[in-house]
Amino acid sequence: METLAGKTALITGASRGIGLAIARRFAAEGAAVVLGASRWGAHGKLKGNLEEAVALIGKESAGSVAGIACDLSDEAARADLVRQAEEHFGALDIIVNNAAASKMRLPSEVSTKERSWMFDVNVNAPIDLAQQALVGMRERGRGWILNISSSTASQPVVPYRDSQVAAHVICAYGSTKAALDRYTQGLAHEVAVDGICVNTLAPENIVLTSGADYVRDIARRSPDMAEPVEVMAEAALELCSGNHVGCVTYSRRLLHSLGLSVMSLDGTTALGDAFLPADLDSTV
Repeated sequence: METLAGKTALITGASRGIGLAIARRFAAEGAAVVLGASRWGAHGKLKGNLEEAVALIGKESAGSVAGIACDLSDEAARADLVRQAEEHFGALDIIVNNAAASKMRLPSEVSTKERSWMFDVNVNAPIDLAQQALVGMRERGRGWILNISSSTASQPVVPYRDSQVAAHVICAYGSTKAALDRYTQGLAHEVAVDGICVNTLAPENIVLTSGADYVRDIARRSPDMAEPVEVMAEAALELCSGNHVGCVTYSRRLLHSLGLSVMSLDGTTALGDAFLPADLDSTV
């Protein structure tokens, strides 16, 4: 449990869901982790709980943990996020750009404002944070940048697994992830010579996390469309510790191709392999 000993990681969107799971897994491997999150979501509703997430990791891991509240849709607010993160535990070795914004609306109806918001959070923010971190990573000759993508970057195959509406309303969001995939590959090949590994990772299907009731309903109708959050966390660990360049890959496929086991988020228990089924009642 020392894969990331001595490493420092910034993980955005880490107050809950996939981001929090990755932060917990990294901390269990000895990393000092900085959790970035927007404290408030749309309409004033609490979006996760940054303080609780920091407390959870502090309790279950011997690693160091801190949190930063930042609205990534605000260019000025994110302009020095890497510097803020480095004030806690020193130079960043790893960035996981997990935070994302989505507006489920038909492609014929999604507005310019909504599209711009999604592109700013899902594409511009990850690029900005990567550019901020690259200066120091290049000086040290090592670093890992992982962008969390989505299978919605590609048009779903026909017949649609859930419904036509569900397939259509993810178009604008998926377009931002397609753009992120393309940019990631170009950046990866530019900075590989500097010893920096840049990749994207997406879940095969639906990751079941707390608060994801609307996707949980889909998973109950089609259980094979779901995967445990531990699968994503394990794949993220591999891409932020190994020597992978320019991968646009998926969680289960990566783990299966490398023959890797899936561990519990605290790193103490082997849960299975890439075929680990999802617990539809899980609240991780």
